Amino acid sequence: MNLQEKLKKLENILRDMKGFAVAFSGGVDSSLLLKVASTLEEVEVVAVTIHAAVHAGFEIEEARELGEDLQVDHRIIPLEVLDHHAFKDHPVDRCYHCKKVVFTRIFEEAHSLGLDFVADGSNVDDISDYRPGLKALEELSVRSPLKEAGLTKAEIRSLSADYGMTTATKPAYACLATRIPYHQQVFKEDLEKIEKGEVWLKDQGFEQYRVRLHGDAARIEVLPHERARFFNMDFMDQVQAIFKEFGFAHVALDLGGYRTGSMNVGIPEGTEA
Repeated sequence: MNLQEKLKKLENILRDMKGFAVAFSGGVDSSLLLKVASTLEEVEVVAVTIHAAVHAGFEIEEARELGEDLQVDHRIIPLEVLDHHAFKDHPVDRCYHCKKVVFTRIFEEAHSLGLDFVADGSNVDDISDYRPGLKALEELSVRSPLKEAGLTKAEIRSLSADYGMTTATKPAYACLATRIPYHQQVFKEDLEKIEKGEVWLKDQGFEQYRVRLHGDAARIEVLPHERARFFNMDFMDQVQAIFKEFGFAHVALDLGGYRTGSMNVGIPEGTEA
């Protein structure tokens, strides 16, 4: 199928569902899903954004702004996943426990509105990744219309551009817990200083970045072509000073540059990290 045929298939899937809640992060995938649903008059759609400590504040704000732009019913719901030890202890299948809690709450919201379905933004490319959270989605019968329509990430970005959406070129992002090594407990204070570090890198204009936590040290990842910005004494001194203010005792640049799943030593390659 070509791209337009896949779009038509997606529209038909959404029409068959009639009404549903979208787990809306404000990212590329869920934004396109919400956009397409909002163009179909016969489809009732509600966007639900979960706000937990593992989600950066700027992400929630961007989701709120996108919801307003799309003129949809958008609900932002606080939820504290750190209250659940199965998540806080940070096992390798951390994402499974988190998704279970998050999507159970979204289903509660959907059912309170008389909606039978909950949908997420998973796409075809996610099938080959190590994503333990997908098991939770299957157990809860969450629908993935983009994946059902056969859409890849590249195709989703292309369609987003066709719709004139700002998310078409939006960098990939993942929950802040992916910056912490497995089996190291997740504390709100650590998430807060990671978020401060990443917001600062964002404000400096870096295209893609991660602040990985190792004990009391920050390991900064940026795209390979952006590493050269650190090869300046004044900038290195500035980074060192700022990150110490955020609470890190040591600051290092990962010489390999940004890559997904760099915390996944010893488990299948490719994750949401």
